[in-house]
Amino acid sequence: MNDTLDYIESLTQQTRLEELWDAHCAQMKKFGFDRIIYGYTNYRSGMTVGDTDDFFVLSNHDPNYLHRFINEGLYIDGPMFEWTMNNAGAASWSRAAEALENGELSEQQTNVLRVNRSFGINAGYTVSFPTVSTRNKGAISLAARSDLSQAAVDAIWAEHGREISLMNNVAHLKVQSLPYSNSERELTSRQREVLEWVGDGKTIQDIAVLIERTPATVEKHLRLARDAMNVETTAQALLKASFMKQIYLLEVPK
Repeated sequence: MNDTLDYIESLTQQTRLEELWDAHCAQMKKFGFDRIIYGYTNYRSGMTVGDTDDFFVLSNHDPNYLHRFINEGLYIDGPMFEWTMNNAGAASWSRAAEALENGELSEQQTNVLRVNRSFGINAGYTVSFPTVSTRNKGAISLAARSDLSQAAVDAIWAEHGREISLMNNVAHLKVQSLPYSNSERELTSRQREVLEWVGDGKTIQDIAVLIERTPATVEKHLRLARDAMNVETTAQALLKASFMKQIYLLEVPK
């Protein structure tokens, strides 16, 4: 238990997403889960989770597997997907195995299991996080080492499941507090600044005075911010940048 407390304490002190994720992957590996996917969206609608370009995903899986699972949309037919969308808590992948044995899976769902097996993904657990609105959803998929059976994984969970769930929930909450972006959609410091002024209710003319630039220059930075966020309006850019923790940032020493 002391190891768990030490780890949770270290999570709360993390200020960089990359370091947090590396530490979490190493921690989960101690329990036999050597490949994991964390996913989060603010664009859920019913059983859909929005455009994959708007997903926030962290993973240490083979990039080829991630491309098939995320970019090619296999996740939609993942046997645990429906459970994840409708529940919070932890569930064994034995649910999928039982459904397959009982002939309850569709051909698309069965295909996902075939693809998983081709990458040595045979057993694991899924942790689905509580939501604060109907628009967001987060979960983490914990794939076990290829040499572990589902029965062995279930035995691990019986002994350590409570602490594993706790560690993943704390990691999820910490991830949500940290800024994240990718190289294609990261705001520059000036784009961030003008969006923040818009969020504070300033007009373009106000912002021009505040940053000592022309209104045309302010318009240019707002246009580039919209492009970076892949949206049509400044209000949408402000909302998405807020979701992505790219504005109102504390300066963290490098």
